[in-house]
Amino acid sequence: MKIVVCIKQVPDTKGGVKFNPDGTLDRGAMLAIMNPDDKAGLEAALRLKDEYGAEVTVVTMGLPKAEEVLREAMAMGADKGILVTDRVLGGADTWATSTTIAGAIRNLEYDLIITGRQAIDGDTAQVGPQISEHLDIPVISYAQNIKVEGDSVIVERQYEDRYHVVKAKMPCLITALSELNEPRYMTPGGIFDAYQKELTVWGRADLKDVDDSNIGLKGSPTKIAKASDKVRKGAGEKVTLDPDESVSYIVDKLKVKHVI
Repeated sequence: MKIVVCIKQVPDTKGGVKFNPDGTLDRGAMLAIMNPDDKAGLEAALRLKDEYGAEVTVVTMGLPKAEEVLREAMAMGADKGILVTDRVLGGADTWATSTTIAGAIRNLEYDLIITGRQAIDGDTAQVGPQISEHLDIPVISYAQNIKVEGDSVIVERQYEDRYHVVKAKMPCLITALSELNEPRYMTPGGIFDAYQKELTVWGRADLKDVDDSNIGLKGSPTKIAKASDKVRKGAGEKVTLDPDESVSYIVDKLKVKHVI
């Protein structure tokens, strides 16, 4: 069984975010972590490896420093790491990103692809399903539990206050929720082994069946009108009224805002 896990290095928002002049994130200037949903997806793959002896390959697209999350994933137990990096891929939106990652995955053998539900730097939840569309395979999103039965996967798909049980034949793609599991820690031995292994680094020339018009900033249909690190609130309005006047004042404001 061969599993491909797509992971992303995202800004650690606790340390603040920075932007380039074109509105895209300045990823090179920020502290970074592995996206939480992706880490849950990786843990799910590692548990399948523990149970079935699966081979787990992690793939990420990003700057050369994204090697860090691949090393972390291998220290947790992944077998191989692939970094897709090239200047022409920079500034990609979800469409260009999914096109690029799908182009990389076409070079691999796989039974199952696992991605996170969404990344904390975008919150679109689009890349995973888009990858499945590019590869023409089924997708099950919002997974809160995953089991393998023969050549199929059975997934509990979160749905508001309940869940659906969905079964799909492999190959297929699953998007994982951070609530799916509790990811394991790296081990000292795992860290040592991870830095002894060689990573595979692919660029634009290694992508399969990908057109230049669909990659990078130029191939991204999403355009950023404005970006800022903080939303500044107005000073507000202060009034001094007696209790009766206060009630009337609040009710009038609620009516103006169409709350009541």
